[in-house]
Amino acid sequence: MMSSFLKFGISCLIFLVFGYPSFAGSWKAGRSAIVITPTQSTWMSGYGSRDRPSEGKRTELWCKAVVIEDSTGRQGVIITLDLVGIGRKLSTGICRKIAEKHSIQRNQIILNTSHTHTGPIVGGNLNTMYFIDEGNWERVAEYAAFLEGKVLETVEGAFSDMQPADLSSGFGFETFAVNRRNNRESSVPALRKQGELNGPVDYRIPVLKVANPMGKPIAVIFGYACHATVLSDYLWSGDYPGYAQIELENRFDDCVALFMAGCGADVNPLPRRSAELARNYGKRLADAVQLTLEGVMEPLDPVLAVSYTEIPLKFHALPDVKQLQEQSESENRFIAARGKSLLSTLEHQGKLDDSYPYPIGVWQLGNSVLWITLGGEVVVDYSIKFRKLFGEMTWTSGYSHDVMAYIPSSRVWKEGGYEGETAMIYYGLPNKWSSVVEAVITDKVSQMVDSIRNSQD
Repeated sequence: MMSSFLKFGISCLIFLVFGYPSFAGSWKAGRSAIVITPTQSTWMSGYGSRDRPSEGKRTELWCKAVVIEDSTGRQGVIITLDLVGIGRKLSTGICRKIAEKHSIQRNQIILNTSHTHTGPIVGGNLNTMYFIDEGNWERVAEYAAFLEGKVLETVEGAFSDMQPADLSSGFGFETFAVNRRNNRESSVPALRKQGELNGPVDYRIPVLKVANPMGKPIAVIFGYACHATVLSDYLWSGDYPGYAQIELENRFDDCVALFMAGCGADVNPLPRRSAELARNYGKRLADAVQLTLEGVMEPLDPVLAVSYTEIPLKFHALPDVKQLQEQSESENRFIAARGKSLLSTLEHQGKLDDSYPYPIGVWQLGNSVLWITLGGEVVVDYSIKFRKLFGEMTWTSGYSHDVMAYIPSSRVWKEGGYEGETAMIYYGLPNKWSSVVEAVITDKVSQMVDSIRNSQD
């Protein structure tokens, strides 16, 4: 039998030569990236004020995927898209095909969109915001079919790339995010200079490093809680998250960088509206991620626990036929479009749904990182709250699974305004959420976290 001293010596030699801790290689990982930029001019998403289709390209749009596998063989699939959002029908179809193809469950898949406002309309997402002709709607449908194929191809590529890997985590810090509900955009430069910006923000940048056994990053997943709304023109681009990914991939050879949008629904990058600012914010974000990668990161034991569910998130009240008829005749074209859409739904279904199947995911990586993924445009209060509830190693991503509407906190719901109420018009939903929206989501997330943590005890 080998002596303890000899075992120790061999372990030290392995560490010195290969530079990884003793559990290295128990994780496996693969990554892949495919361009999803539309191949023809088509209508862009994010702003209802646009009056014509796209006119060119500033940067490519990407679908990227990372597959991780723990020491027991449990796998997790992480997919990021440089898009404003993706609807439930397309998302569920993609996830179902991935699960069937790779013999996994829905709870093993995370799908996240960067929320760039210089990407294409995707399927039925935000459909009452746009007023385009039949030919352009056909192009939207064609792009959705193209996108599904590219996502499946990207995931297939990641599964084909599986190799021994180490996972580690850390947090960076960057301050260009500003709460847009509490600060007038034109006043932000002066308020920032005076140190008088108001409202909640989350400056943390969660970073997940996937490295080969030699310690070289092969993928980096990072997030930030801030809208991707620097740009609003007619050129395809990934906005500041796209530039951040480009920067990191230029700095780390053969590394795929994936951006996970955080809970930034009420947060904007300010000032904005220029390509120079988008590049600058992307570089600043990449600088913070690189600093984290090159600092001391926490190694993650090769254990993955996963959970996913959908809860009926109720609306405040449903409009009746008379109210819908009045809406359909509104001088506000967006309200009129929603009214007509809901009347059509009522005619075909016989009723309106009083709730939405809201998606929630919870993953635990190792013994430390808790990763919560929420559907919709989630306000920053949730990120701050969940970190207080579950610990500093909690990472909360919004814009995940599908993007059906804004998700306000109780504070934002009471204050009202765009994120609390009127944005529902553009998503074609019948009313704002019920007053207990935050409590219902928090209760379910807490149950899921407890279940995962209890299963690991």
